[in-house]
Amino acid sequence: MKRLLLVVLVLAGCSPQPTHVDVTQKKRDSATVHTELGAGYFSRGQYAVALQELKEAIKSDSSYAPAYNVRGLVYMTLRENDKAEENFERALSLSPQDSDINNNYGWFLCQTKREAESIKHFSAAFSNPLYATPEKAYLNAGICSQRMNDIKGAEKYYREALQIRPGLPQANLGLAGIYFQAGNYGLARRFLSNYMRMGEPTAESLWLGIRIERAAGGSDAEADYAAQLKNRFPDSREAQDLMDGKFK
Repeated sequence: MKRLLLVVLVLAGCSPQPTHVDVTQKKRDSATVHTELGAGYFSRGQYAVALQELKEAIKSDSSYAPAYNVRGLVYMTLRENDKAEENFERALSLSPQDSDINNNYGWFLCQTKREAESIKHFSAAFSNPLYATPEKAYLNAGICSQRMNDIKGAEKYYREALQIRPGLPQANLGLAGIYFQAGNYGLARRFLSNYMRMGEPTAESLWLGIRIERAAGGSDAEADYAAQLKNRFPDSREAQDLMDGKFK
């Protein structure tokens, strides 16, 4: 019996102990799971639960950049801009080449009227050859360039986005708006038609269609867009502009 007990004690003493690598990986795995849960709750609009999951992710591994990235998105949606910026900057300090983080931070800067700053982050995102969806960063760069009246830049970025994903609705809509403003109604019609085939009509797109057709003299198409705008979006600003005759 004593000999058996001695063997058991010896075997117990020889059981493998967790290494530093094992512990680090366990923390990273936990952070990954909590971040994925947080992102899921965020996508469903459950912001408080999302923030709790992201807090747990960072508690598990404070060097896990995606947790700060998602937390930045949550705070941006909640319009807690100081907290959003703090988290995006922390994410970038941990992973400065990450395209998703650069794209999201760029969009935050654009939404907070720092469009010029945003472009360098979109550029960092789409310049990364490993980025799976560079068209998103090109599209965002186009939108933000257009907002600061850099029309040539916006056109270039929209066209780059469409080179990668020809049916991208918002890029087609952006180009339709640019060519309408330039008086090129043929191209404006073409890109708006592309948008209408790939995306759902919005008050913005229908109002653009009305103005293109009015300028180009396409009365039947103008009437169709106008009917859709009044029926689908009767309370929109665009419908009110239509009623008031504000076509400029």
